[in-house]
Amino acid sequence: MCYHVGTPSHPELQKRYPKKKINYSSDEIYHVSGFARPYLPVTLNKDADSIVSARWKLLPFWVKTEADGAKYANTLNAESESIFEKASYKNYIGKNRGLLYVTGFYEPHKVKGQKETDNYFIYAPNKEIFTLGIVYSDFTDQDTGETYPTFSIITTAANPLLEEIHNEKKRMPLIIPEGNRDAWLFAEGREEIQSLMKPYDGELGSHQVYRVTGARGVDTNTPEIQQPISS
Repeated sequence: MCYHVGTPSHPELQKRYPKKKINYSSDEIYHVSGFARPYLPVTLNKDADSIVSARWKLLPFWVKTEADGAKYANTLNAESESIFEKASYKNYIGKNRGLLYVTGFYEPHKVKGQKETDNYFIYAPNKEIFTLGIVYSDFTDQDTGETYPTFSIITTAANPLLEEIHNEKKRMPLIIPEGNRDAWLFAEGREEIQSLMKPYDGELGSHQVYRVTGARGVDTNTPEIQQPISS
């Protein structure tokens, strides 16, 4: 599943999307785990002309406080096949969709006879920013009154590359190509939305990197973490 990503900085987003209003101020993130519940750059279909901060891990309306949200079930990813039925997502997928801007994502690879997985970084072949499909919910903390968007990355069955890399779960994040972004944001009805949730059939680059999944006590948010290592 997609629990680890890299994301672009405010200047990179401004350069790549000069017509959008950028309400996101972070530096480039070379690696972050969804379990840290970071704020990352997204476009939400309620304001398609902006890039804003949203917090990874969707919190549905019955979660009332930040403390409860921290303990809530793992909603970092939402499976496309069941997203219209699962309680956490079914109230949102029809109307609350968005795009997460990434420089790449990390996936584990199981090696026979080896306890720990290898890790791979997957990216656009030209190293450009690309987008993942998300479902979101606006969460209000009843203790503080603060409201902010929360999201899950949607996943699909793996394409041939990710079948080889993510060889246990055989899943991948939903990649929304540039030409499909408006269609994804403004799709109407279950059939149209489902038609866009399919394995990516475009070209991707990949290489093995130092292990980030399950890393403890190591700073993985460095440029070097995305560099290839020998098998």
